[in-house]
Amino acid sequence: MFSEDWLVLVKGAGDLGTGVAWRLYHAGFPVVITELPDPLVIRRAVAFASAVWEGRVTVEGVEAVRVASPGAARDAIQARAIPVLADPEASCRAALRPRVVVDAIMSKVNTGTRIDDAPLVVALGPGFEAGADCHAVIETQRGHTLGRVYWQGRALDDTGTPGRVAGHDVARVLRAPGMGCCARAARSATAWRRVRWSLR
Repeated sequence: MFSEDWLVLVKGAGDLGTGVAWRLYHAGFPVVITELPDPLVIRRAVAFASAVWEGRVTVEGVEAVRVASPGAARDAIQARAIPVLADPEASCRAALRPRVVVDAIMSKVNTGTRIDDAPLVVALGPGFEAGADCHAVIETQRGHTLGRVYWQGRALDDTGTPGRVAGHDVARVLRAPGMGCCARAARSATAWRRVRWSLR
């Protein structure tokens, strides 16, 4: 049985967040993951975020299950699964009181993680400063510094270009051929806010 004394809350269940949660699980840590209600993950087959859509998913022998509350998360932990909460604000943190918070959202900016969220706060990639936003930053940019832990300062800046793999960089990015319904809705909402503001 896992002990909740070292509960780890991982924010983000994409491929990197999944890798972090998977490794911590195998190291004996109880893990809870938070995600968006409609995750943005592309590599669905290797991401615990798929549990939000499917209810449960198994990645390399580790099962993640969607749960609706911190209490259900504790039950899932005792059942040796990784609970995934659709909780973009990570509001479950107040009830779960994790010893460690890992921000694996990979937004390239800090979306709300604070150094006082837990006794140990770790962030992946650019957008964070160790000693200010979190205790430690992990380098995620491909190269000889990949995986480096910064206890002071920042990870390398986002280049805006994916790392080169097998001779490909920009070609590795999936791009929609046109504007989708969500983008149109967002643009319409922005336009409507401007109209309302101008009418004031």
